[in-house]
Amino acid sequence: MAVNRASSRRKAKSLLDGRKRVAIEAVHPEIDAGRFPIKRTVGERVTIEADVFADGHDEVAAAVLFRPVSQADWCEARMQAIGNDRWSGSFEIDRPEDYLYTVRGWIDTFGTWSHDLAKRLEARQDLTVDLQIGASLIEDAATRASDADAAKLRRFAERVVKGGRAAATTALSPELYALVSQYPYLCESTTHTRELRVSVDRERARFSAWYELFPRSTATEPRKHGTFKDVEARLQYVASLGFDVLYLPPIHPIGLAHRKGKNNNTTATPTDPGSPWGIGSEQGGHTAIHPQLGTLDEFKHLIASARELSVEIALDMAFQCSPDHPYVREHPEWFRSRPDGSIQYAENPPKKYQDICPFDFESENWAGLWTELRDVLLYWVKQGISIFRVDNPHTKAFPFWEWIIAEVKGKCPDVIFLSEAFTRPKVMYRLAKLGFTQSYTYFAWRFGRYELTEYLRELTQTDVAQYFRPNFWPNTPDILTGQLQSGERSVFAARFVLAATLGASYGIYGPAFELQEHLPLEAGREEYLSSEKYEIRHWNLNDPRSLAPLIRQVNAIRRAHLALQSNDTLRFHNSDNEQFLTYSKSSGDDVILMVVNLDPAYKQAGWLDLNLNALGLSSNGGFSVTDLLSSDTYAWQGSRNYVELDPAVTPAHILHVRQSAAESP
Repeated sequence: MAVNRASSRRKAKSLLDGRKRVAIEAVHPEIDAGRFPIKRTVGERVTIEADVFADGHDEVAAAVLFRPVSQADWCEARMQAIGNDRWSGSFEIDRPEDYLYTVRGWIDTFGTWSHDLAKRLEARQDLTVDLQIGASLIEDAATRASDADAAKLRRFAERVVKGGRAAATTALSPELYALVSQYPYLCESTTHTRELRVSVDRERARFSAWYELFPRSTATEPRKHGTFKDVEARLQYVASLGFDVLYLPPIHPIGLAHRKGKNNNTTATPTDPGSPWGIGSEQGGHTAIHPQLGTLDEFKHLIASARELSVEIALDMAFQCSPDHPYVREHPEWFRSRPDGSIQYAENPPKKYQDICPFDFESENWAGLWTELRDVLLYWVKQGISIFRVDNPHTKAFPFWEWIIAEVKGKCPDVIFLSEAFTRPKVMYRLAKLGFTQSYTYFAWRFGRYELTEYLRELTQTDVAQYFRPNFWPNTPDILTGQLQSGERSVFAARFVLAATLGASYGIYGPAFELQEHLPLEAGREEYLSSEKYEIRHWNLNDPRSLAPLIRQVNAIRRAHLALQSNDTLRFHNSDNEQFLTYSKSSGDDVILMVVNLDPAYKQAGWLDLNLNALGLSSNGGFSVTDLLSSDTYAWQGSRNYVELDPAVTPAHILHVRQSAAESP
C-alpha cells in the first residue's frame, strides 16, 4: 500500500505540473543564461521581451515580475503582445539598488471566453449557457478582488447572467475585461525558471565627461613639480569646460629602481620624475601619497573643493609595483621570481617595463593578495574617492575582478569602475559582465563612416548594450593616433564632437588634447614625443589655438539636452556623401541630429536621407533644425535635405530638431 500511495502522489504531482500549460522562452535581456546582470541607472526603464504561448487556442496573458533586492514582494507590469507569440513589458528603476526580474505567463480564461463570445454573438447563436459561464468566471475573479472591485464584479455578473444581447454587450465591455484582468487565477501559471538581475548604478555611470591631467604638470612655473594645491587652482578651468570627472594618474610615491627617463629612456637622470605607474618606494605604496604632491589632508581638501564645483576626482588604480615597493620586500610570494632569484618585471614583447613588477594572481597566497588589494580600494573610498580608473585590468585574473568589485560595491554602491582594457573584444566584454561600470573602447581607431557605424551599432543596438557602457576617448597618454599626428585643428575638433555626441560618456587627456599636442616619438608609433608619463610638462592654457571654447560649448549642449545623455536611442542616417556621418539621439520631444564631416581638409556637401520615424517626424512634413553650435536655423522638408560643412569653419552640425507647428499632431 505504501508503494501505491507513493505512486499516487507522484501521479498527482505530475497532474498538477501538467496543468501549467504556458511555455516561456527566449527571455530578453538575459545575459549568458542569467549568469551576469544587465545594467541600468536610476530613472532608466528595463524593457523585457519573451515568447509566451500555450497549446491549443486559449488566450494567454503575461507579466514582468520585478522587485528591488531589499523587497520581498514582487511588483507586476503587464506585458503586451507584439506579434508571433512575442510579448513585451517594462518597469522603471526608481531606487539606487539592484533589482530582480522574471516573467510569468498564464491561460487567460476570461479573455478566451470573451474572444469566443464575440464570435458567437456575430453568428447570432444562442448565448444563454455562454453568459452563465461568463458570469461564473466574473464571480470567481471577485473572490480574489479588493472589496470595492469585488462589489463591481458581482454587479457585472448579475447583469451578464440575465442573458440577452444587452448582457452580451456588457460582458464584452473593455471596462469589465480590464477589471477581471486585474485578478487572474495564477495557481496554474508558469514562471520563468530564472530570477534575473539588474545591476543599478548612479547617473554618472551613464552620463559623464572626463578630463585627465597629471598633477605634477599643474605648477604655474615651468619645470616645477605641481601639487594638489596647484590642481585645486586648476579646478575652475576644468569645471568651466563642463567636465564632471577629473581623473588623476597614480598619486603614489614612484620607485627609483629602473626608473624611466624622458621619452621612456631606460636610463634616468637624477631630475627625471619617473612614471607614476611605477608605484612604490621607501616612502610607501598604494595607500601613500607622493610627497611632492602634498599631504593626505591636502588631497582630501582637493576632493571637497572639486565637489563644490560638481566635479568628482577619479583616481587611477594600477595594481602593480615598482621594485622598491614595500610589498616586494614584505610579500615576495605575491610576485613571480626569475631563475636568478630576481622579481619578474612586466613585459609586452618586445617592450620591457623594468620599473614595474606585476602581481602573481596565481600565487600560493592569492587570497592574502586579493584581501590586501581590496583594502587598498576601501582605503581610498574612505578618503572620499568613489570613481576608479583601473589600469590594464585584462592582465589580472577574471575571478579577482568579480570578487573585488562586488566587495567594494557591497560596502559602497556608488563606486564607479572604468576599465582601461585595450584588448580583444570578448575580454573587454567579460570584464564588463564581471562588474566594471564603464570601459574604454576602440573609438580612437575608428575613423571612416562604415567602421564607426558598425562599431557603434554593436555597442548600442545588440546585447552588448545591456552590460557594456562605452567611454569614448580620442586620445590618452598612451594613444596618439596617426590621424591626430597631423596636428590639424579640424581633426581634433571633429574627433571631439564625435566622442562627445556618439557616447553619453567620453573623456580627453588634457591639456594635450585641447592644445592639439601631436608630435609622435617617432614615425609609425602612437607614443607622444616628450610624453608627460616620463617628464613634467608646462601647458599654456591661454593658447589662442585651444579648443577650449568648442569643448565648453559642446559640454553645455550635452547638459542641456537629455537626448545626448544616453546611448540607447542612437540611430544612423544615410547620405550620398561617404564623408558625412549622420546620426540622431532622442529623449521624448528632445531630438538631436548630428552631421559630422569626417574629411579634415576639404569642404563636403551632399544630401541627407533621414529616417523621419527615428526623428519623431511625420512623413514628408516640414520641420526646422537649429544648429546649437552656430545658432543658425534651417527649414527642412521631408527626408532629403542638403548640407555643406567646411572643416575650416566647423566640422559638424549639432541640430535641434523641431517639427513645424503646421505639422504637429
